[in-house]
Amino acid sequence: MKYSKIPVARSVVALCVAKDIKHVVISPGSRNAPLTIGFTHHSEIEAYSIVDERCAAFFALGMAQQTGKPVALVCTSGSALLNYYPAIAEAFYSDIPLVVISADRPIERIDIGDGQTIRQKNVFENHILYSANLYSELVLEGENLDPKLQQKQFEAQKHNEREVNLALNKAIEEMGPVHINVPFYEPLYDTVDNMEVRPLQIFPEIKERYYTQNQLQPYIDVWNRARRKLVLVGVAQPNVVEQQFLDQLAKDPSVIVFTETTSNLHQDDFFTRIDTLIGPIEKDQDREGLFRKLQPDILLTFGGMIVSKKIKAFLRNYNPVNHWHVDSKKAYNTFFCLNKHFETEINSFFTEFLPATELVESDYASFWKDIRQKRQKRHEEYMAEIAYSDLKAMQLIVPKVPENSVIQFGNSSTIRYAQLFEWDHSFKIFCNRGTSGIDGTVSTAVGSAVAQDDPVLLITGDLSFFYDSNALWNNYIPKNFRIIVLNNQGGGIFRILPGNKNSENFDTYFETVHNLNARPLCEMYGLEYRRAQNEEEVAKNMEDFFGESDAPVLLEIFTPRTVNDQILLEYFNFMKS
Repeated sequence: MKYSKIPVARSVVALCVAKDIKHVVISPGSRNAPLTIGFTHHSEIEAYSIVDERCAAFFALGMAQQTGKPVALVCTSGSALLNYYPAIAEAFYSDIPLVVISADRPIERIDIGDGQTIRQKNVFENHILYSANLYSELVLEGENLDPKLQQKQFEAQKHNEREVNLALNKAIEEMGPVHINVPFYEPLYDTVDNMEVRPLQIFPEIKERYYTQNQLQPYIDVWNRARRKLVLVGVAQPNVVEQQFLDQLAKDPSVIVFTETTSNLHQDDFFTRIDTLIGPIEKDQDREGLFRKLQPDILLTFGGMIVSKKIKAFLRNYNPVNHWHVDSKKAYNTFFCLNKHFETEINSFFTEFLPATELVESDYASFWKDIRQKRQKRHEEYMAEIAYSDLKAMQLIVPKVPENSVIQFGNSSTIRYAQLFEWDHSFKIFCNRGTSGIDGTVSTAVGSAVAQDDPVLLITGDLSFFYDSNALWNNYIPKNFRIIVLNNQGGGIFRILPGNKNSENFDTYFETVHNLNARPLCEMYGLEYRRAQNEEEVAKNMEDFFGESDAPVLLEIFTPRTVNDQILLEYFNFMKS
C-alpha cells in the first residue's frame, strides 16, 4: 500500500481505521492529496469521489444515518470546507456522526493573501461537537540531528494524535459531527511504502446513565395519579423501542401515544396521523372544549424533532402540568414547559419506570380513539372524491411501495402530505428534520441507498429536487434507487401557509413559479425518466415502477399548482364534519 510521506496524514488514516471508520467521501483537491492518497490506498477503507462538496457531505450523512457509524469527509482548503456546513448543521441537530477532515495551509500562510486560504480553525464552532486543530509536521530531506527540532516534532506529533483521538471519540460517543483541520506543508504528493507511524490510541467511552426505581419513584407517583398522559414520539431510528413497552403503554386507558411518519415505531392503538386529529379541531365550533379535553396532565416525549406544526401549536397553547423528555444527550424545551430531562436511553427508562406504573381509570384514550375512527371514515370519503392533486398523487403512491422499502422524504409540503397517510409497518422512513432544509434531500437519499441493500425511494417536491440535482452527479447510485418528484411548478408549501397569494410578487419571491422538468437531468446523468400528468397516468406508472431496471428510475408527477392548496386546506374542513 502507498502512504503519504507526511506523518500527520498517516496518523489520521491509521486512527480512522482503528476507530472502525469504513467509508470516506472525498472531494478532489490538491492540498488534501496526503489524505486522499492514504485513504484511497488503504484496503480497509471504501472511498467515494464526489466533486460537489455540499452533495458529498449530505451523501456521507445519508450513509451515516443508515449505518449508525461515523463516515468521514475529506476536502481541500478554502471555500470547499464551507460547502459542508448545511450537512454539518443537519448532523448536529439529528445526532448523526460525521467526521470532517479538512486540509489547510500552515498557520503562517493564513491572512497573507495566499491562494485558496480562509480561516478554517473552529469554522463550525456553533454546530460541532469537537474541533481538532492540528499542527503542521515538517518532513525534512535528510536525517534530523537537532535535539530541539526532534523534540518539537515529537510534541507536534503527540498533540496531533491526541486531538484526532478526541475528535473521533466524540463522534462515536455522542453521535454527531466533528471537525479535524490538518495543515500541510508542500510537497503534498510524496509517498512511502510503509505506514511507519504507531499513533497513540485513546479508546472511546460510551457512558450510559441509569435511573433506579427509587430515583424514579416521585415521577411514578405523579404518573399514577394523572388521568391524561400524552406520549409524543419524534424522529427515531426503526425499532428503537422494545415492543413490550409500546404494548404496555397502549393498554393504559389514561395514555394516548402520538407518533409521526418519521417515528418508525408501531402499535395498532397509537395515533399515527396527528394533523388528521388536531387540524379539524382548529376549525371546530367547540375548539376550546376539545383542546381542553386533549390537554394532558403529563407530556412524555422521546425521539428527535417533531414535524407537525399543529401539535407544537396545541401544546404551546395548552401546556401540560409536566413535560418530561427522555434522551441520553439533550432535551429541547419545544413547548415551553419542560421540567424534567431523564438523561438515559428510552429502553433503560421504561425498564425501570413502567413496571411500577398502574393502569388508571380514564376515558382519555377511549374518547380520542372514537374521534380517530370517525376521522378515518371521513378521510376515506374525502380521498374518494377529490380532484387530481398532490394529495391524490400521494394516495396513489402509498399502497404501491414494496415492503421493507427505505423511504426518504423531502421537506416542506412533501413530508406534511405523508403525515396524512398510513404507511406499511415494514417501511423505514427518514427525512432531514434536524434543520428541515431542502438543500440535501437527494444527496442524503443517494447516500442511504449506497449504504444498504434494501431498496430506497425518495419522494420529494420539485424545488428540493432541482436545488440538489447535483446529487445525481454520482457514480455509485444503485439500479434499484427510485425517485418520485411531485412537480407543482413551485414552492407549494407557500400556497398552504397564510399570505397574499396569486400576485406577481408572491409568484416570484415566495412560490418561485417555474416551468422546469427533470427529463434533461435524467438524460445527462443516465436515469430512466417517466412522467405523469393525471390520475390515470400516475396509476399506470406505479404498476411497474419498482420492477427491475438497468438504471435508477425517476417518475415526475405534474400536479395543478393552483389547486393543490385548496384541496389540502379543504381536507381539514371536511374532516371536522
